[in-house]
Amino acid sequence: MEYNKMEALLEKYFEGETSIAEENELKDYFSSPNVAEHLEQYRPLFGYFAKAKDDTFTQKVALHSKKGKIAWFSIAASIVVMLGIGTYTYFNTNTVKENRELGTYDDPEEALAATQKALAMLSNHVNVGIEGVQYLQVYETTKNKAFVE
Repeated sequence: MEYNKMEALLEKYFEGETSIAEENELKDYFSSPNVAEHLEQYRPLFGYFAKAKDDTFTQKVALHSKKGKIAWFSIAASIVVMLGIGTYTYFNTNTVKENRELGTYDDPEEALAATQKALAMLSNHVNVGIEGVQYLQVYETTKNKAFVE
């Protein structure tokens, strides 16, 4: 009778329908010395659970703190920012000094020559713009002749 009950419990166990009390009953049965011969094959399964319950983990696990990594990353980031600011300041101060020196002449004749050169360049660019406007005027008069007539 007990063998039939154990077989039914095993069937329920493998279907995943047993309760905790029924699983404990199976463990107790298979840990006892009077197990039926045809159920002997299941003894290691339930014996493993009993044995695994007593096992303990004895190795030490090294815990690595993330604070150390974050500290190094923040230090590296601040160094990069400081290098960037220093590089920008170094190269920017040279251009500021050069810009302050532009447009100042001690010799009036040299200043006159530089002014005439700048005005000639400006005149050339204005003349190019006037030529473009003259083409527009020719286009406008041609268009008016074509559409009025």
